[in-house]
Amino acid sequence: MKVLVVNSGSSSIKYRLFDMTDESLLAKGLVERIGISGSLITHYPTGKDIMKKEIDIPDHRRGIELVVDALLNNNHGVIKDISEISAVGHRVVHGGEKYSGSVLINQDIMETLNKYIELAPLHNPPNILGIKVCQELLPDTPQVGVFDTAFHQTIPEKAYLYGLPYHYYEKYGVRKYGFHGTSHKYVAIKAAEMLGKELEELKVITCHLGNGSSLTAVKNGKSIDTSLGFGTISGVIMGTRCGDVDPAVIPFLMKKEGLNSEEMNNILYKKSGFIGLSEGISSDKRDLEEKASKGDKKAKRALDVLHYGLKKYIGAYTAVMNGLDVLVFTAGIGENSPKLRKNVCADLTCFGIEIDDNKNNNAKGSKTVISTDNSKVKVMVIPTNEELMIARDTMEICSKLK
Repeated sequence: MKVLVVNSGSSSIKYRLFDMTDESLLAKGLVERIGISGSLITHYPTGKDIMKKEIDIPDHRRGIELVVDALLNNNHGVIKDISEISAVGHRVVHGGEKYSGSVLINQDIMETLNKYIELAPLHNPPNILGIKVCQELLPDTPQVGVFDTAFHQTIPEKAYLYGLPYHYYEKYGVRKYGFHGTSHKYVAIKAAEMLGKELEELKVITCHLGNGSSLTAVKNGKSIDTSLGFGTISGVIMGTRCGDVDPAVIPFLMKKEGLNSEEMNNILYKKSGFIGLSEGISSDKRDLEEKASKGDKKAKRALDVLHYGLKKYIGAYTAVMNGLDVLVFTAGIGENSPKLRKNVCADLTCFGIEIDDNKNNNAKGSKTVISTDNSKVKVMVIPTNEELMIARDTMEICSKLK
């Protein structure tokens, strides 16, 4: 079975094609700047030359047409006929409370996804658009939705409720949902495999750290708490997002600065985090580390807040699980920043966390254990592979369709 995985964003489409007989990657690529000048597609076929083409891409339909063309191309393609694609798996950010797992998409599902647009106004609309286009271009191919929120549907009520009047939860679904669930699930499973243990036996904290970041407590194979909540700004600070903030700050600033709700939202999501605390140096942690190494106090300040926040969540989740067996770092920052891992794990010996500097420094982007032999907690670096997780779920669902 060959599975095409599609991650449709507002102006981009990421894709991968897997041969699920051995989970090998046949091709991957990126369609960028949809509806914007300078649009292009970059196609990476396994074992063949990269294809990069600048071409007018006015909408997502044209973008996915180009993906199909690239997969079928005589020189850069990896399949000979579109019928070789057995199923399409779609990343969908928000599935609300209704979906605790991946689903075969039908009209009822599409109607439900449209209802959840108000919960994820930036992400769900392009996700839905990608599904619609694939349904049009591949009408006989089953489509599967894999939700970022699904893995977190095991979080108990005491962890997902906010201290607000309960009827807001009943009327509007105001609660913690959590995100990056596909990534957290993948690396937790992979950690158990690497240790030769069942995930249900372990207490794991997974740290998905990138431009968007979240931590998840995984106990007995289930998510029991996570740092992102109703939206995608709580938890630790991120590239441009604020992380945890006392809610009293928001109306205070709105009054002082004369801000409306849209302007305040823009500050919280796009002008805070690394870029805000560093006073405009950068939203990229690599830039901050470079500046901090040269003595820049603004850059160091932003990094200190991030490292402190990560320590705090690791401590909190260790407490709620009554122990910790495995700590996993993943995603762009988690996989590629030895300095962050060292700073975060420093002074956590009280939890049994000790990392080996040599292992840590040589673990950039690789799947490995970086803790010392004496560390009670296994500290690991595991590159995430959300697309493979989506492909696995898609294959599992579609293999039952006979």
